[in-house]
Amino acid sequence: MSFGSASMWGTLERVLVRPPLPEDVAAWREYAWRSEPDPVVAAAEHEAFRALLEAAGAEVIVSHHDPGNPDAIYTYDPTLVGAKGAVLLRPGKEGRRREADATADALAAAGVPVISRVTGDATVEGGDTLWLDATTLLVGHGYRTNGLGIEALAQAFPGVDVIAFDLPHWNGDGEVLHFMSYISPLDHDLAVVYPRLAPVRLLELLAELGIETVEVPDSEFESMGANVLALGPRRALALDGNPETRRRMERAGVDVTVYTGNEISLKGDGGPTCLTRPLLRREP
Repeated sequence: MSFGSASMWGTLERVLVRPPLPEDVAAWREYAWRSEPDPVVAAAEHEAFRALLEAAGAEVIVSHHDPGNPDAIYTYDPTLVGAKGAVLLRPGKEGRRREADATADALAAAGVPVISRVTGDATVEGGDTLWLDATTLLVGHGYRTNGLGIEALAQAFPGVDVIAFDLPHWNGDGEVLHFMSYISPLDHDLAVVYPRLAPVRLLELLAELGIETVEVPDSEFESMGANVLALGPRRALALDGNPETRRRMERAGVDVTVYTGNEISLKGDGGPTCLTRPLLRREP
């Protein structure tokens, strides 16, 4: 198989990325970035990030879709890949709604079929979705993903248990708080979690399933300590600058690699999960 990604922690074998483009920079205010990215440094950071993915054994597929959109580097959001193919999502952030169709060509070139798309008034962003296992999809209901979008996911993945959780208001609809802002699976029985914002029902579910948690301290939440990409079971790629979270992961037996993301992550609020769309993962 060249695709299939119904877990968050299986060995990452194929992944879609989109590097920052020089024409993206002009729209940084329009897309609510924290400050203007340096295009030369951003390109170098992303190139180094891709090298780490390749060094971990993943085939990195590079797309250059939607030039002029700085958010397009966050390829996790416009699509969701499951066991049978990809669903083109409809982001809640209006400026990102071109991305799903723009990504379709890259998916086709990679041999990933599109099995469904979210349309109408439904909205879903990938950052609000998390494959707990092959038959369980967790979804956050917030300002970027609405009830109609959650219903659309249930229709797109028949036989999958879609479990929704309400997201907190946090700083309002102008600042994104995705479901994966406070949880990242690292293995079938381990996840990084920021518990102070996590829904009680989510924490109860993790405990019920025997999934242990690595807690992110308050001081490292806004620097995306909870946004960690699993390269495989207990192998993590994390944004540099969250040393206590890293120490806690390592004490839990996780092999942690860090990358520099001052331009591509901190300025646009997108961590390593956001920067990648896994196309193929394999579980032991």
